[in-house]
Amino acid sequence: MLTPTVGSDIVTTPNGSDELRLALRAATMYHVEGATQAEIAAKLGVSRPTAGRLVARARANGLVRIEIHVPEEISGSVHTDLERRLEERYGLDEALVVTSSIDDAGGRYDAVGRAAAGVLTRRVQPTHTLGFTWGPETVAVAQALQGRGSRCARVVQLDGSMSTADYQTGVDFVLARCAEQLQASPMRLNAPLYADPATVVALQQDSLMSKALDAGRTADLMFFGLGPVSTSTTLFEGSFLDADLLLELDRLGAVGEIGGRFFDADGADVGGSLADRTVSVPLDDIRNCATTLLISGGARKHAAVRAALRGRLATVLVTDIACALDLLDEPGSTPTKESR
Repeated sequence: MLTPTVGSDIVTTPNGSDELRLALRAATMYHVEGATQAEIAAKLGVSRPTAGRLVARARANGLVRIEIHVPEEISGSVHTDLERRLEERYGLDEALVVTSSIDDAGGRYDAVGRAAAGVLTRRVQPTHTLGFTWGPETVAVAQALQGRGSRCARVVQLDGSMSTADYQTGVDFVLARCAEQLQASPMRLNAPLYADPATVVALQQDSLMSKALDAGRTADLMFFGLGPVSTSTTLFEGSFLDADLLLELDRLGAVGEIGGRFFDADGADVGGSLADRTVSVPLDDIRNCATTLLISGGARKHAAVRAALRGRLATVLVTDIACALDLLDEPGSTPTKESR
């Protein structure tokens, strides 16, 4: 709730008192009475630009104080101060923090998925190409997605998903659900995530595969989760990686991955033997995308989330409160009622 307070506790000179009086009157009309600048101009007998300058001067001179009050009934579920601080620290366009912890919820992404679905439908545009990587986070977003009038031109898979193991990546569900809810054309990347370098080159030159890869690389909006470098990750569980590759990645300083591409604590590509074997959108294309929505949380992913934000791999973050506090170097903090 926005509560404007208009008043004067400053000392003015005789020459400036009349203009400040007008500024005070204009500010009262604008903030308290809800008048438009045109109505203020007509009432005070000034031009519309002058009315705007009077309102601005009232703010600049301390005549207007704005307070935001969070109602008691929702204060425990709104974390605007944490979100603002995350945006400032990591240069984000938007941060959204949900109250429930992913760890407390048994590793489920339902709450962040619902929140991210709301962000996605608010930001996606009818002409957009929407890209996604597979994983439990994007499945949670797709499950919660309700178009409600939002739409885009097409939905494309950003990373290959075929594996030698019988592992359910959820890519078919995410692709079909997003296409249905957003009235979009689906575009699948029917390829493995990892292959030998010669096969990767052949896939990139294939007419069908290249179309999907190019569409993904130039997507207008991307949404994705990430994974840590450990055996408790979808890549290891799905037999995309083995223990030897994990050891190599650890030696290279990798802390996380997006779309099968690994990065270090600063969010920079680590290279290694997987670099030329990966069939997915490169990290530089993610950095160059206008809107990149990262959905993640849980203690085992804190380091990877921090690294991704340092590396400018997300413009929008949806996470749980425990991860938000860790990102702000407040791992032991207890959230309080926040206002802004």
